[in-house]
Amino acid sequence: MTPPEFVLREDVLDEGSPSIVAIPVLVGADDRGPTLGPGAAEFLDAVDLDLFALLDHHAATGAAGEIVMHPLLDDERFPALALVGVGSGTSADLRAAGAALGRRVKDQDQVATTIASVGDDSGLRAFVVGLTLGSFEFHWRRGGAKAHPVRRVVLGGSPALQPALDKAVAVALAGWRARFLASVPSNAKNPAWLVEQAQVFADEADLKLTVWDEKQLADEGFGGILAVGAASVTPPRLIRLDYTPRRSVRKGSGHVVIVGKGITFDTGGLSIKPGEAMVNMKRDMTGGAVVLATMAALAALECPIKVTGLVPAAENAIGGDAYRPGDVIRHYGGRTTEVTNTDAEGRLVLADAMAYAAAKIKPDALVDIATLTGAMKVALGLRTGGFFANDEALAEVIAKAGSDSGERLWRLPLAEEYEEKLTSKVADGDNGAGNPGAITAALFLQHFTGGLPWLHLDVASVGDAPTDDHEWTAGPTGFGARTLLTWLERENPLAGLTHVG
Repeated sequence: MTPPEFVLREDVLDEGSPSIVAIPVLVGADDRGPTLGPGAAEFLDAVDLDLFALLDHHAATGAAGEIVMHPLLDDERFPALALVGVGSGTSADLRAAGAALGRRVKDQDQVATTIASVGDDSGLRAFVVGLTLGSFEFHWRRGGAKAHPVRRVVLGGSPALQPALDKAVAVALAGWRARFLASVPSNAKNPAWLVEQAQVFADEADLKLTVWDEKQLADEGFGGILAVGAASVTPPRLIRLDYTPRRSVRKGSGHVVIVGKGITFDTGGLSIKPGEAMVNMKRDMTGGAVVLATMAALAALECPIKVTGLVPAAENAIGGDAYRPGDVIRHYGGRTTEVTNTDAEGRLVLADAMAYAAAKIKPDALVDIATLTGAMKVALGLRTGGFFANDEALAEVIAKAGSDSGERLWRLPLAEEYEEKLTSKVADGDNGAGNPGAITAALFLQHFTGGLPWLHLDVASVGDAPTDDHEWTAGPTGFGARTLLTWLERENPLAGLTHVG
């Protein structure tokens, strides 16, 4: 399944192929009725139709995402009209409008619209992201998909908008790809499969790919990744992708490492999950999917600094080789962990990758993303992602990127009073420190940052959507890709960071 194709035309009504035409409708000011947006006058010159009567008949208000569909039976050029509510035209409203339109025009060949002209470049991006992600479909049905995204979207606008459109499409595609990777069933998806996807992205975006197999992981001391993946018939891997700005890009100084949890299926290990809790564990590599999709989009967004993506990939299985409660594992760099819960495996693989990044790559900032703790769902529900940070500037810029991109985030404290819960009588730390679970997991990871400016995104609360809601579709969300890209494309993503070591 492929996302919609987007093209620019100065006059969408002159587009040769038959098109559903989508006209924006804005909420009226001062309790007046809705108003028609750009393109309405040109459409009325071509079609004899009372649009205000149509809006009144359907009691339309122009609220973001509200759609009135009207067939045009006698017009071969335009089989139907969609009057699309865009609210007051904010980016959030345009994202919701795009998502609603994407759902309504599934299985259509083409839609032509002037909606993107309502806002600025940010509004254009929001609309493209909303329409693309609201259209998302994944299936393995023998008879084919129940629905297909609209094939082509023609946007009204001048050629000068092409660079902004290209970047909008790149961000939307990153979200689509992250959802796709997390949606693939685990009978096909394993660490080696993730390596194959990383190779595709590396070839496409001119990234450098490095992969550690199980022997190299053992030789270099990645004890956490090896322990978690020990019982699976598909051995673990560590994936590294490196992005360097092209010469044509105005380069900034600095280097960021982003680390994504890549657990391709999580049974919970010997601390086995209940059956109901295991059903969605094919998406326990959402963090890794977000990192891969983000890395693939950096060149298109002309990211000005070096970025390295690390994905520690393993399947947490059950078998004679499984690691056990009570085992002590030695991470990259030497720190040891007593395993008291094999279902707290994500922090074990992240710890290895983060310790490697701090020791060998030595970046200016370190960010990890993972569907890490059920406690985050308890704390924040299912619409807000959580994060922790040891650097105020990094926390501020990521929170702003989340807000700008439509991915809501809430900061939680690295509360030092819970550090004692991580103590072990036989090792440097305990991986099952208990409640408050999201905080103790973050405190565990902090020991592997090497004192670097660091931010931890726990997206367990938003890794899966229970229902369709605006640009979210039921299933894996790909949450985090938009936030990371909105941050990394800034002119100076590292402005204001301090070293805390």
